Amino acid sequence: MQKITLPVLLEKRARGEKFAVLTAYDYTFARLLEQAEIEVVLVGDSLGNVIQGRDSTLPVTVADMVYHTAAVKRGNSRALLISDMPFMSYASVDDALHNAAALMQAGAQMVKIEGGEWLAETVYALTQRGIPVCGHIGLTPQTVHKLGGYKVQGRDSSGAAQLLKDASALEQAGADMMLVECIPSRLGGELRAALQIPLIGIGAGPDTDAQVLVLHDMLGISARLPSFSEDFLAAHGSIVAALQGYGQAVRSGQFPAAKHCFD
Repeated sequence: MQKITLPVLLEKRARGEKFAVLTAYDYTFARLLEQAEIEVVLVGDSLGNVIQGRDSTLPVTVADMVYHTAAVKRGNSRALLISDMPFMSYASVDDALHNAAALMQAGAQMVKIEGGEWLAETVYALTQRGIPVCGHIGLTPQTVHKLGGYKVQGRDSSGAAQLLKDASALEQAGADMMLVECIPSRLGGELRAALQIPLIGIGAGPDTDAQVLVLHDMLGISARLPSFSEDFLAAHGSIVAALQGYGQAVRSGQFPAAKHCFD
């Protein structure tokens, strides 16, 4: 696998080539993801759920993210490495700059932040200082209490219009990539058409440039498998084969199938 950089992903998007994204939280799985040629690795604050056993991502700290980012970095040499900025770590621009710097120094090549157009100033401040940013819109787990639960977003016209507005504002502010979670498939296609930057989907239909899943979900070892995920381990028999199968299914367009999507 070639070394994956932002220009490489932009070229893939321009050619209509999909790419695969998975979470990882430690050195060993980072090595296995590299062996399977997964293009992008996300050190997700989902570690609060699947590693720490918490009921949300809210308790995850910057120190947690720095620790796991550094571990993943040691096992990764070719995939683009993104790290989540945890809850309230970017409440102000100064907070965002300080905490993003810590993640980048731990080995991240990009940071991901959850929120819409209200984050434009923060995105601009980060990207102007050489810190690539992936926006995260749609279902944003850090605001689960505000949203009233893990619900599909953008189903009505006003919600869809706001997500399109959010995506545009973040892109104009300098975001290098966008992730959208749990939206109707139709809206996933509309967002992809509206953006010039790569769009990663999770429960967002088949028309995004990439797909991401939580590692433990796609291996079928989470306590509960989300409807937008698939147990690739059951179908492939070994961890490495499951990772490779996931990557191939994403690149070929076989995943997600209709059963993984929302109307």
